[in-house]
Amino acid sequence: MRRLAAVQVAVRTQPRAVGVRRSSQQYGASRTFLPPMPSQAPIIVVSGLPRSGTSLAMQMIHAGGVSAVTDGQRANDDDNPRGYFEFERVKQLKSDKGWIDDAAGKVVKVIHMLLAELPDDRPYRVIFMERDVREVVKSQSTMLARSGRTGAQLPPERLMAIYEQQLKVVEQWLAARPNFQVLRISYAALVANPQAFVPQINAFLGGTLNEQLMCAAVDPSLHRNKA
Repeated sequence: MRRLAAVQVAVRTQPRAVGVRRSSQQYGASRTFLPPMPSQAPIIVVSGLPRSGTSLAMQMIHAGGVSAVTDGQRANDDDNPRGYFEFERVKQLKSDKGWIDDAAGKVVKVIHMLLAELPDDRPYRVIFMERDVREVVKSQSTMLARSGRTGAQLPPERLMAIYEQQLKVVEQWLAARPNFQVLRISYAALVANPQAFVPQINAFLGGTLNEQLMCAAVDPSLHRNKA
């Protein structure tokens, strides 16, 4: 399987503005067509940059009634008081795919640069969270400072440029794979008005989720690092 290309970029002075994106793979109020759910239950994947709202998306989908693939090893903390919903084996996807078959019909978080390690022989529904890269970098810095850890020793502008290029590579990779259906959601817009986006997410995932519980999982006060 072709891997995601290595990323080498020059510094960009203006980060991409991230908002609600509509493409051939996004389904909003202005679009009525939805791809039929395949006979084989798809794996629901939540992806995006670190600190882009992936934990929130996991919480919402799980609250709506979908079983989450998680081991609970990473406990909730001040940076994510409602939990991370992570599964440690995802980090070893390149060498460990033994859990994939059991994930059909469930939701799992997979960081953006590991999507290419997923087996290409089955259907996926990908909720891809988008957030202003300035907020992403600021949130990561805050989290590292709170925990007393240090991250990559890169200027924020350089890190933002790397993330921007990674997102382009991942977007191209996903667009070339019809078994990966993608719904892109703006984190800021979702937090500000979940009622506008929950029906889209529910329809994209088959229309059987509890939308009221999904909306209730959103806490706007947790959008603390803003551009």
